[in-house]
Amino acid sequence: MSQLIHLPQPIPGQRPALCVMVLGTSSGAGKSWVTTALCAWYRAQGYKVAPFKAQNMSNNARVVATPDGKWGEIGTAQYLQALAAGCVPDVRMNPLLLKPEADTRSQVVLFGQVHDELSAMPWRGRSLKVWPQIAQALDDLRAENDVIVIEGAGSPAEINLHASDVVNMRVARHCNAHCLLISDIDRGGAFAHLYGTWALLPQDEQKLIKGFVLNKFRGDASLLAPAPQMLEEKTGVPTVACIPMQFAHGLPEEDGVFDDRGSNGAGQAVHTTIAIVAYPRISNLDEFQPLLQVPGVRVVWARSPAQIAAADWVILPGSKATAADLAWMRAQGLDAAVVAHANTGKRVLGICGGLQMLGEALIDLHGVDGNAAGLGLLPAATLFAQEKTVKPTRFALPALQAPWQALSGVEVTGYEIHHGQTQLRQDMQAGAEAKAAELLTGLLWQGGNPVVLGTYLHGLFENAAVIHALFGEGAPNLEDVFTRMVQGVGQWFAEMPA
Repeated sequence: MSQLIHLPQPIPGQRPALCVMVLGTSSGAGKSWVTTALCAWYRAQGYKVAPFKAQNMSNNARVVATPDGKWGEIGTAQYLQALAAGCVPDVRMNPLLLKPEADTRSQVVLFGQVHDELSAMPWRGRSLKVWPQIAQALDDLRAENDVIVIEGAGSPAEINLHASDVVNMRVARHCNAHCLLISDIDRGGAFAHLYGTWALLPQDEQKLIKGFVLNKFRGDASLLAPAPQMLEEKTGVPTVACIPMQFAHGLPEEDGVFDDRGSNGAGQAVHTTIAIVAYPRISNLDEFQPLLQVPGVRVVWARSPAQIAAADWVILPGSKATAADLAWMRAQGLDAAVVAHANTGKRVLGICGGLQMLGEALIDLHGVDGNAAGLGLLPAATLFAQEKTVKPTRFALPALQAPWQALSGVEVTGYEIHHGQTQLRQDMQAGAEAKAAELLTGLLWQGGNPVVLGTYLHGLFENAAVIHALFGEGAPNLEDVFTRMVQGVGQWFAEMPA
């Protein structure tokens, strides 16, 4: 096993497991990415590894099995971290998932299942209710593994939330974690962020911070001196790694990050521009990561009609608030831009909430999402149900018309997470087109205008066969990404002075 100065070494078979925790000075500092890299690195050293994040706020989720034989949701970051660790994703790895529905309201998912009582509780009131279950999940994972790599949330120095914390220092104290504090140096002010975060922590929690990490660095690392030494003199905490900026690294960016750098095939000539509509409550945007790695494909996160008009394809992604996001599209003029795009013969793809928007109506009898007229590009309507559909999915794509015919017969796997149930219009079901229409109902629809395609399947582009059928190309697989991460950890943590 490699012996790195700055990363603690677990003892194989010793229980409870060693806990290494990745904290950040802010959201977007790179906690998820570094946690994934450490999961991959510890796995490569031969340890039995599992990830953990007590509470994740994200509309990016994946479907995993629950202990009672059902299907549930965990944050995408923890799902990918489990794959990096070489273990089966488990609801215990992200016991609490908050899915924002509005600026002041989130759907609460506990151990994979929507929990209406917790969703209705005030933010601070939840901690007493959920902490015993969070602690038990972490303890159970520690009893089964050599090392747990834990991700924090936001900043541990949010002093307005410290008393009700269930995701940062309360977790660190519970397992006496070896904590790394990360700052995004590309934004500037990294040393102040590191020092200020450390200074705001109580002394017993300061002692848990074992190393500072500078992330997203561009430039000459020798110019950092003497700041790391000065910071250590003030805090007693060494700077243990300097991680260079990683473009096109192969994993989805963190929530809310719309960065198309590196998305046009490593500098190759662009042959296809894909505009993904970036509405406020976009969900599962991580599933488009493979598109950013296809040579000659450029991805644009679209918020204006001009971006739609300039694109070859338009994708309407998933949404946690479909009716509200459709209203936002109309306010921006994006609804007319999407319809015009389809009417000029260019491809339009709707996924989950995007599929629902492409239909003729959103009907909400239970106060789940809201009523609205759709874009009218698919002859279907969506009825929102109180119960959420959460399950993995595997099927063969049916025979499709041009321009989607290359997908005909392709075997795909993915997952469904949605409240709505979408059905074809009654007159179409009863008419001459019924036989063809029935073939495409349930998970996939193609409109009377064949450029328009809609599906409830998340993860379509994560199927290598789909990428090859559409573009004649492939994208790096996850194991290749994890291998590069392992190599990077060995370099970045070893190069800083002890």
